[in-house]
Amino acid sequence: MARSTPYTYIQCPCSGYSDADQGDSPDGLSEDEDERTFDPRAPRSNYSLYPLEYLLFCEDCQQIRCPRCVTEETVTYYCPSCLFEVPSSNLRSEGNRCTRSCYQCPVCVGPLQVGAIQASQDANVASPDTAQTGSSTSGPLALFCQYCNWTSKETGIEFDRPGGIHSQLAKMNNGGAPKLTPKDVKERRKDNPDEPLVSDDQVDSDFQFASLKAFYTEQLADASTSLGGLPLHDSVGFSSPAALTRIMSLYTGRGHGGRLQKGPPDVMREALNTEEGLKLAQLDESRLVKKLTQGGWEATTSRDQRDAQIDPAVRFQDDLRPIPYLLRTKRSKRCPVCRHIISKPENKVTSTRFKIRLVAKSYIPNITIRPMHPTAAPVPVTSRPGVADESPLKPLRPHQYILTFKNPLFESIKVTLATPNATPGRFSSKVTILCPQFEVDANTDMWDDALKEDGRDRSRRGDDAAGGEAGKIWDKGRNWVSIVLEVIPASLRPENQAIGAKDAPVDDSPLKEDEDILEIPMFVRMEWEADAQHEVGAGSKDKEAREKRELAYWCVLGVGRISHE
Repeated sequence: MARSTPYTYIQCPCSGYSDADQGDSPDGLSEDEDERTFDPRAPRSNYSLYPLEYLLFCEDCQQIRCPRCVTEETVTYYCPSCLFEVPSSNLRSEGNRCTRSCYQCPVCVGPLQVGAIQASQDANVASPDTAQTGSSTSGPLALFCQYCNWTSKETGIEFDRPGGIHSQLAKMNNGGAPKLTPKDVKERRKDNPDEPLVSDDQVDSDFQFASLKAFYTEQLADASTSLGGLPLHDSVGFSSPAALTRIMSLYTGRGHGGRLQKGPPDVMREALNTEEGLKLAQLDESRLVKKLTQGGWEATTSRDQRDAQIDPAVRFQDDLRPIPYLLRTKRSKRCPVCRHIISKPENKVTSTRFKIRLVAKSYIPNITIRPMHPTAAPVPVTSRPGVADESPLKPLRPHQYILTFKNPLFESIKVTLATPNATPGRFSSKVTILCPQFEVDANTDMWDDALKEDGRDRSRRGDDAAGGEAGKIWDKGRNWVSIVLEVIPASLRPENQAIGAKDAPVDDSPLKEDEDILEIPMFVRMEWEADAQHEVGAGSKDKEAREKRELAYWCVLGVGRISHE
């Protein structure tokens, strides 16, 4: 979590209880769930606390939804470079990479451009300075990076035309040699039946996948013929995901149509040679060791470069290939309980707008905390944005903070706050909320508030409420209310642990990371009246009826750091 104090985090209810706790009460929660105090220092809390801007809200369930508990659905696929929308039907045939000549540099992941290669007297390697990038069609072409000056000429890859880079690169190995395909092998065998088999050095990942696919397709066809012409589709045969016994019968030869019996020998065999997709492991790495000795550590690839490559066996810089852009997606989000859409972007790739966007800050109050007597100097206007760091809190001394609740709803809300007297953890601090119950006015137009009576405007601080007095509001406005929170930080010395627990064991271990931050768990309950949701065709009287609603959740207030003195 971010540790820039003060801060306010909201707990999502999806991680507030486990599956074992359900079923004890009618609402699905255990009997002790309401009495359990939220511990912000528990390891599980790191995955349940979010800033208010990160949360969504379901109007049907009236619950907060975090990024972890929503159900996502893909709206569209697109390339982040050319912004071309890819139909979902093309993903199976073309993969999840862009096929419109959009490539990234394998060294710095920058965009690559197509340019003509000019002859150089000093070296055979082209550079962006000697390349005519753009729409040039004269001479051999290559891909150039404008950031790190890498070029595909370094790996021996050149192109004949500026268009169709993806199709040209798919037929080319490093060094410029054409790739071997199963179709080429069959044509060679027709002309020369006695030609030896393909060597393992010529078998790359594409050739191996195509050979294995053709081999097993033929084996499945033979298996279907041996079973009396049993069709292979999604519900019957070996293509059914649920028919595991049928799939295993291909290798065991024990059973037809899912029946186990003593039958003929195996009807499917494994690949036996390189033409069928078999590739033996290369255990002799003397050539790679010699290359590493000559080139050194700088000639090898980093982990990020290997992860970005399609072929994971890349080890040296001269084996790197241009990386086609990975497709991105636009996704809609649904509530996991009622399947209500809570976020849906527009289908246009160039648009950043949303058709539906139910953010939580439009439904629950925005809580801010600030010290009543700040010690940090104000941030100058010329230095903004900036954060004014407060001095550490002195242990065992009272400190006052102002909590402000801003109501985003168009109805007034009643807020009830609850917090433990001592914060959980090894160093317990005392906490007191001076005004635990109050009401926040509706979020109406600011001009409506200006036309109210002057007597109501004078009900702010100094007239009807004494600042810092118990049970009184510190300040209030059109749709916001400020109250006072008093804390007494604990001492970080082991002998002063667990204030109020004399028999508690003392932990003498060193101070952990961020353990000196004073975090206060606070339970917020809000109640309001809203228009009742009725079905179509309801009477006029029912439409005017209003229903009471309520929402309760935990939040964490990061007050500041405690001094180590």
